Amino acid sequence: MDCSSDQRQMITEPLLSNRKGGIRTIPFILANEAFERLASFGLSTNMIMYLTKEYGMDAAQGAQVLFLFSSATNFTPILGAVLADSYVGRYRMIGFGCVASLLGMVLLWLTTFPEARQPLCVHLSHSCNSRSTLQLVHLYTAFGFMAIGAGGIRSSSLAFGADQLSITNSLQRARIRESFFRWYYVTVTASVFVAMTCVVYIQENMGWMVGFGVPVMLMILSGLSFSLASPFYVKSKPKASWITGLAQVVVASFRNRSVELSTEATVEVRYHATGSVLAVPSKRLRFFNKACIVGNPQVDVTPDGNALDPWSLCTVDQVEDLKTLIKVIPLWSSGMLMFVNVSQGSFIVLQASTMDRHITSKFEIPAATFLSFAVLVIVLWVALYDRIIIPFVSKIKGHPVRLGLKKRMGIGILLSTTSMAALAIAESVRRETAIKEGFSDRPDAELHISTFLLLPFLALSGVAEAFTPIGQNEFFYTELPKSMSSIASTLNGIGLSVASLVSSFMVRAVRDLTKVEGQESWVSSNINKGHYDYYYWLLASLSFANFLYYLVCSKSYGPSMEEQRNIVADESY
Repeated sequence: MDCSSDQRQMITEPLLSNRKGGIRTIPFILANEAFERLASFGLSTNMIMYLTKEYGMDAAQGAQVLFLFSSATNFTPILGAVLADSYVGRYRMIGFGCVASLLGMVLLWLTTFPEARQPLCVHLSHSCNSRSTLQLVHLYTAFGFMAIGAGGIRSSSLAFGADQLSITNSLQRARIRESFFRWYYVTVTASVFVAMTCVVYIQENMGWMVGFGVPVMLMILSGLSFSLASPFYVKSKPKASWITGLAQVVVASFRNRSVELSTEATVEVRYHATGSVLAVPSKRLRFFNKACIVGNPQVDVTPDGNALDPWSLCTVDQVEDLKTLIKVIPLWSSGMLMFVNVSQGSFIVLQASTMDRHITSKFEIPAATFLSFAVLVIVLWVALYDRIIIPFVSKIKGHPVRLGLKKRMGIGILLSTTSMAALAIAESVRRETAIKEGFSDRPDAELHISTFLLLPFLALSGVAEAFTPIGQNEFFYTELPKSMSSIASTLNGIGLSVASLVSSFMVRAVRDLTKVEGQESWVSSNINKGHYDYYYWLLASLSFANFLYYLVCSKSYGPSMEEQRNIVADESY
């Protein structure tokens, strides 16, 4: 009854009757994001099969291309956020992203026409014609436009939706915004799952031309759904970027490097923002304190209290914002290797393509669809954790209980290490089966071994993602000031981007170092002669070392804001 009452109250809120914005615009924004994710993940999930089958790339080369594409796709939203906040606005950035993504997907779809690429190759063999430079330029140009488009849409979609609900600061609208965030992430997750199943199935059964044409149509729907509500959107004007504020602290500190800092807090005059509660900067990273020292009030500050040159004088808040960001960087970096583990999906698709994927005698699951199991595990675990485990433990304890954010991040990193060990074992069994069945020289042959051998890895990987990335997002939002909330939302994207570059470097290094005369490299195109299990054991070993690094970073960080609040709460019980 309460839920129905709340819903009726939301419908009658003035939010709907306002000329601009309101919850009436949210379905269009969610549809725009949903169709974009459907289209992009529908293409990228199975792309390794397209590159090896139709472009004759070996497994390592194809994976490197996809690592670089993933890195660009995760990095462009950061650039898009800066441009949207500082110059063009979120509405125009999303519109630009829709156009760029559509252009990239059309170009990629055109590569499926025989005139645009070489003849069909024998899967994972060397009997392919050489690729022309023009064909590769066409392919990489399509990837480039898709990465730029994703940056335009994903950088601004969530914030643009929140803009529609920011007409007032009432508690009612705060609840509506919170509901929008939940629905946003549910929509994104559901779209990725459908892309990994339905779109991939179409590609496997109807061919690449139809399979790549479907994302084009989905992207058209994405642009249309966004533009239909254009007259009703709240279109906030650009403002100063957070990157500019942080850069000003660095530049001002360097310019004022000759300033001597006093150990007495009352000696120096510091520049404060209006309404700031910070009287003095902290003692950590004291060099940056020079950015907020007022040398001559008559020269450095205007009569209305503003800094004459923001690149020479910054507020105490700006200085502390930069220090806080620097403080979380070690913990942020400790989660990067987990993203490297997650990015191995291309190789997993190749493994699954050689295994028995039949559910029934007539129905076979596409190899790339198996990756969706990890997405399903994430959703199920989050629901189980939030709705069953935590309420049950809280009921036993007699007071609210939650697993600490730092503990959740550590558990996720450890589970990710375990998942790579499980994947290495599964690959060792798969490879031995291929050799026993006489398929050493036939990497495209289907083995008499079920793809469900990969499920332990996918389950552990999914739970790990439910712990660490989600825990990191909450941790960054908790630790960083509210003024840096946009930074908190982009840190994981930066981590994913860097992890993809690291993955590309590692694959290249492993291929070059393990390929000797008369012997295949660990990441050979012939996965039956290669040793992908060794490669996964290498990742598992690095992941365990990274877990130890995380423990050191966690201890040196000291009590987090959440832990300090929990200490106070525990003392009250």
